[in-house]
Formats: sequence, C-alpha cells, structure tokens
Amino acid sequence: MARQAAALCSLLALSFLLISSPLAESTVTCGSVASAVSQCVSYVKGAGPLTPGCCSGVKSLSTAASTTADRRTACACLKSMAAKITGLNPGLAAGLPGKCGANVPFPISTSTDCTKVN
Repeated sequence: MARQAAALCSLLALSFLLISSPLAESTVTCGSVASAVSQCVSYVKGAGPLTPGCCSGVKSLSTAASTTADRRTACACLKSMAAKITGLNPGLAAGLPGKCGANVPFPISTSTDCTKVN
C-alpha cells in the first residue's frame, strides 16, 4: 500500500512538472491524464483488479483527447507515467483500453513514438 501511494505521488509530481511546460494547443494536460488514470495503477502493476473507476477514467480520457495535439499530449503523459511505475506489467498497460472498451489510438507503452500519433 505504501509503495502504491509512493508511485501515485511520483506520478502526480511528474504531472505537475509536465503541466508547467507548454504543449501546442492541447486542452489535455498531464494533470488531467494523471487524474483520469490514477485508479489504474494497481491494475497495471498486477496488484489489483480492474475497477470501474479506472475504466471510467480511461474512457473519459479517450473522449477528451479529440484532437491530434490532445492525443499526442495524452500519449506523452502516459508514456512518461508508465516509465515511473515500478513493477509495471507492460501487457496489462497495453491491454487497458481494450479491457475498458475505450478507443485509444496508440499503445500505452514506454516505447511508443508519440510524435506519430494522429
């Protein structure tokens, strides 16, 4: 539980740092991305079940990321956050949108090239 809280705090701190740098015409921020997926951390670590709150956040993020700039921002934020999660299960992270029934047009992975997201 303490490790999970520490990981979440790290994600939030990183989000605030990323928010402070301007992103071209995007209405999606790393803060909103972190908030949307905060309930998914246990699941993507293989330490908890997939919750309705997690899926709700993934779906709302998918809806909010309606432009190329938004999707690229969301991608970059998720990529950065994924890199900070100790014990991340890459398969669970990549499969999260499908499990939640959300259309996310890029893989959630630390190796995704977000500049190619449209």
